[in-house]
Amino acid sequence: MNTICNFIIIKWLAKLIQLGIQLLFGRLKIGGHSPLANQYTIERPVAVSGVGLHSAVPVAIRLLPAPANRGIVFRRTDLDNFEIPASWRHIARVSYATSLMRQGVLISTTEHILSALISMQIDNVTIEINALELPILDGSCAPWVRLLGEAGRRRQRALRSILRVTHPVEVIEGSKRIALFPDTHFRISTQVDFPHPKVGRQEMEIEISPDSFAREIAPARTFGFLDQLPQMKDMGLIRGGSLENAIVFDLDAVMNPEGLRFPDECCRHKILDLIGDLALIGHPLRGHVIAEHAGHAMHTALVLKLMRDRSLWELTTVENPPAARVPAPRSAMELTPAATD
Repeated sequence: MNTICNFIIIKWLAKLIQLGIQLLFGRLKIGGHSPLANQYTIERPVAVSGVGLHSAVPVAIRLLPAPANRGIVFRRTDLDNFEIPASWRHIARVSYATSLMRQGVLISTTEHILSALISMQIDNVTIEINALELPILDGSCAPWVRLLGEAGRRRQRALRSILRVTHPVEVIEGSKRIALFPDTHFRISTQVDFPHPKVGRQEMEIEISPDSFAREIAPARTFGFLDQLPQMKDMGLIRGGSLENAIVFDLDAVMNPEGLRFPDECCRHKILDLIGDLALIGHPLRGHVIAEHAGHAMHTALVLKLMRDRSLWELTTVENPPAARVPAPRSAMELTPAATD
């Protein structure tokens, strides 16, 4: 009898140790569901400097570790350390870039750094900035990914809250359309179509993970067309733009000496921007986004429509529960009406 009791005790102790190890590494499973995930911040402060794409103003950035449940917060060190959370509640101007505003204080061109942070699974970080606009760097997210690699990741005790889409939602504006469908992963399908021989019609679908983002999306640069540049400059835009931080197309070619990084680099950069705008949800997203000719204004319109209707989503700490998935159209051209205004 003692032998049997000892065996049972040892078996339960082994199980408890196994559960403790799973908790330690944020890999605890519940009822066969995929593991719980812990929040992460960066391990150490890192810094970078550059110029704003639209303002051309020199700017210095410093990323600092932040406590659990703080989220991503911008801190204007030139304005008495005034803070603006990266949240849909503070969406301001959205045209050629996404801006946030709180109590009249603005942060501009937030999409690239937010795209990198959310894709590389950094939940909590303070972004110190000494000017209005984030630096454009080389026009892509590759420098941000490298910077986050230098910063490292530190696991935190708190569990990550995931926003899981439960019902389809859609925004339509003429020929432009963006929709969000339930899915067990974060998936994006997008389509662009520009009347240029080096661009034309491009489509891409990708499941976003740190690896797929770093390899397939982060290197894609912002882009523009030579014949549109004078008008944009008259609007006070792209004053800091150059061939070193953007792809520029003339009438029939790419002006950048090094050419394109991908044949469909424009489509990939649209995905990069979209991820950055979706980061304003404030939680990792589980859903399938399908965008057709959409830009910052439609991205943020979808975010606002989603977050203002609590019946469309739920928060959970469990990854990929066994729930029914709403099939999404294979192509943005096959979108059917969802919840529209």
